[in-house]
Amino acid sequence: MDDIATGGTAADMDERIPRKLIGSIFAVGSLAFFGILTETVMTVLFPELMRELHVGTATVQWITTIYLLSVAVTMPISSYLKRRFPLKGIFVAAVILAVAGCVIMIFGRSFPVLIVARIIQGVGSGIATPLMINIILEQSPRSKIGRLMGVGSLVITVAPAIGPTVGGAVSSVLPWRAIFVLIIPVMAVSLIVGLFCIEQRTPTQSAQLNPLQFIAIVLGLAGLVMALNQAGVAIGAAADGGSYATAASIACASLVVGVLALLFFGYSSKRSFSPLIRLGILRDPVVLLHLLAYGILPMVGIGFGYVITNLAQLSLGTNAFLAGALVLPGALIGAFFAPVGGMLYDRFGPTRPILTAFAVAIVGPVLLLVFSMRLTPELLAGFYFIFGLSYALGYSNIMTSALSAIPPQFTPDGNAIFNTMLQFGGAAGTTLFSTVLTIAQAGAGNEGSSSFAHATAVGGAWTFAVMAVICVAAFIALAFAFRIRSLRGKRDKAISHM
Repeated sequence: MDDIATGGTAADMDERIPRKLIGSIFAVGSLAFFGILTETVMTVLFPELMRELHVGTATVQWITTIYLLSVAVTMPISSYLKRRFPLKGIFVAAVILAVAGCVIMIFGRSFPVLIVARIIQGVGSGIATPLMINIILEQSPRSKIGRLMGVGSLVITVAPAIGPTVGGAVSSVLPWRAIFVLIIPVMAVSLIVGLFCIEQRTPTQSAQLNPLQFIAIVLGLAGLVMALNQAGVAIGAAADGGSYATAASIACASLVVGVLALLFFGYSSKRSFSPLIRLGILRDPVVLLHLLAYGILPMVGIGFGYVITNLAQLSLGTNAFLAGALVLPGALIGAFFAPVGGMLYDRFGPTRPILTAFAVAIVGPVLLLVFSMRLTPELLAGFYFIFGLSYALGYSNIMTSALSAIPPQFTPDGNAIFNTMLQFGGAAGTTLFSTVLTIAQAGAGNEGSSSFAHATAVGGAWTFAVMAVICVAAFIALAFAFRIRSLRGKRDKAISHM
């Protein structure tokens, strides 16, 4: 009676979002947000870093590449960390790594030292992002899980999108190291909130880390990311008429090592009593099709940040700050509507909210393709806005829908797999689109010339065509997944009535 008198039944009370859960999501989410933000914020700073550190374009790109490698090889062990260690301990370790990386970035004066800092930051980010998703999936009320996953997706979708804007804005008025100075106080606040709010709902287990599987996943993911990076360098060099043999050889060798290592990891996991990641969930075609869409869509979502900023500067002649600002409308509206997408999931289920969102998302790159040779900054921002809004509405729901189809004890494994694919997709997209633009610009003269601007616009058209194809492929994969799920439901219902 007291529960009813003070605002609802016991069931209603159980479905309220606990304040400590909100604090936990804020603490871990802000840590993950700034970790992912630094992934793209550094791309705007490459010219300044090249001058300060006396390195070339191919070398300075390792500031981002080594970060992506560190994140990619850390995320797969999130399932093991979740089973083996308390959530609060994992969180504290991530904060320590993030702050240590920032301090080294602030005081480091040589390129190798900055590389070490980026490795440390990448490991911290690779721990924080899956931890946030695990807390949401484990501790959210069932009726609110969609909207809270939407809040969590803000980290995934908004941080990389606004990175170029933040980098351009800060570096225009302050030294680039000020970015990391500003991040440290936020990390301190996150630490305090996290220590107070993060709760352990499930007991830890005596899970063991299989060293061979860990080495295999590190070599596999590092090999594939390295292959993508060096393939882009080789193609770009070949398009410019330069030497590409070394980069091509590294790309081929990395690809072979990566594929063989992943095959060994899969083989070993099937025969291991306590595998690093339990891959059995991928036998379900519904989960596998969701994973395909979740992996290829970030190629567009994260790749847009690179494409828009470069197209605006090199083809439309805008400055760096305005180029970064063109991403903001779509990114900010995404920040507002990502939880709305989760609310639609909670109310209508996964099928209609997800398929509708990505049917509309396809319109963005299609319009950019149609108008590619007569774009203005306003059209560029407006058409990206269409994609950014729809992408934010639907993307986080893909993982929520997929993980709802697997037993709860395998949720950390699914989380690790999906977050790893997200990271890999983002890295692949940036490499793919930078290569497309480089090929289009080859032999077009010097930067700033009309022929170079026209060639960049042509490369933009090619890029938008590839983006549209990727969006259509993801939509088809999701449509098939929901079709299979619907047929299963009808079959199970028929069996239950027999």
